[in-house]
Amino acid sequence: MRIAFLGTPDFSVPAFDALLTAGHEVACVYTQPPRPAGRGHAERKSPVHEHAEAAGIEVRTPANLKSEAYQEAFAALGLDAAVVVAYGLILPKPILEAPRLGCINIHASLLPRWRGAAPIQRAILAGDEETGVTIMQMDEGLDTGPELLREALPIAADMTAGDLHDALAELGGRLIVVALAELEAGTAAPQPQVDGGATYAGKIVRGEERMDWSLPSAVLERHVRAFGPWPGAWFELDGERIKVLAAEPAPGSGEPGTVLDDALTVACGDGALRLMQVQRAGRAAMAAGDFLRGHPVAAGSVLQ
Repeated sequence: MRIAFLGTPDFSVPAFDALLTAGHEVACVYTQPPRPAGRGHAERKSPVHEHAEAAGIEVRTPANLKSEAYQEAFAALGLDAAVVVAYGLILPKPILEAPRLGCINIHASLLPRWRGAAPIQRAILAGDEETGVTIMQMDEGLDTGPELLREALPIAADMTAGDLHDALAELGGRLIVVALAELEAGTAAPQPQVDGGATYAGKIVRGEERMDWSLPSAVLERHVRAFGPWPGAWFELDGERIKVLAAEPAPGSGEPGTVLDDALTVACGDGALRLMQVQRAGRAAMAAGDFLRGHPVAAGSVLQ
């Protein structure tokens, strides 16, 4: 089919590659404009932008799709369908209605659970035992359209957001090819989302990744995985921000934030958390034992 692809981050790339491999004609790619990044704040193209250029496909980077000119240019592509994966812009009704078969979204949850911007992190934070991918026919609501396909994926006890991101991205790429084949054949059967059970996956806000030692250790262990490897859960010690990349609940109790031993076991609101892997600013990640050899933290120290 003749399609447009609308996506921006790394999560979108496996779906883009899967569509090309399946032989679909990607008429145009829409992605977020280049943004300043890195220490020099040089403008950096999105991962999808770079992949599209490498494939010789036209790339468009409008700041929004509200203007009539942008909408007319989209309609002029003469699309059978548009595939949307973590694009980052709201699609107005004229955009949604322009392709012959509409706009199809790959969403990283089992809708209606975790509608919104950060379903991967929210699923881990909540302690969900499974999540998955939903292929959805888009409407004007926030992830409210009818489902075309879905597939569940267990969340392993040691899975970080990075691990889950990669697994769901690959799953989404596989499912979108199947969904488009069913749409093209006329065998797709969109189903309304089930009533009830909807939750909202609000975007991650700055500072949310900070460790709150008043929480139970089981919650903080999920917190570490939900923000790993990026942006990284963190605490402050002597005014320095330290990231926590791996941790596990451990026996112990005390005033929340107090270091209980010489192995970086920290008292929480309920139980304790042993920090397994940490990272100082500008340094490589390291095992807690290696960190302590160069930066001793005495029992009784308080982490903020």
